Amino acid sequence: MATSYLPKNDTSTDFKINSKEVLYSSGSNDECYTPAYAVEPILEFLPQNAIVWCPFDTKESQFVKLISKTNKVIHSHISEGKDFFHYEPKKWDIMISNPPFTDKRKTFERALSFGKPFALIMSNTWLNDSAPKQLFEEKDLQLLMFDKRMRFILANGKENSKITFSSSYFCWNFLPKQIVMRKLKIIK
Repeated sequence: MATSYLPKNDTSTDFKINSKEVLYSSGSNDECYTPAYAVEPILEFLPQNAIVWCPFDTKESQFVKLISKTNKVIHSHISEGKDFFHYEPKKWDIMISNPPFTDKRKTFERALSFGKPFALIMSNTWLNDSAPKQLFEEKDLQLLMFDKRMRFILANGKENSKITFSSSYFCWNFLPKQIVMRKLKIIK
């Protein structure tokens, strides 16, 4: 039996699907947090004395907590009035964070516009999109990939154990080679 896209009680034949509603997420689940075990692998590649900007993070972020043990960290978050698309710290060397998965292209366009190394978590499914191919056509995309899926922490503090996709650090001018594989040591 074919699935009907007509609203209940609508038997009209001129009903049209709003493709924007079907194809695009509103981004209501973009505020997810990265557990410490998913931050630890990136620390291996962090240069000494580099000032790290975490542009999607508050002081409670595992990025801020773990990186600040060895490096100076500047954190910013939209909730603090520091919108990534309009704010930039005066001095920083490297960007590391877990950006919202909504507006991926704009996020990576802005990250590349700074001309500084970065490592940003993104869903591996984004590799199926044309955007990364276009953005990194003349730049070397680097990936820090894992053997397991990251389980992000939801805004309510609970772990999302039903992740249906794997994620990697999408990097530029950060890793020693284009693809690096690591194991995630997930703590339950």
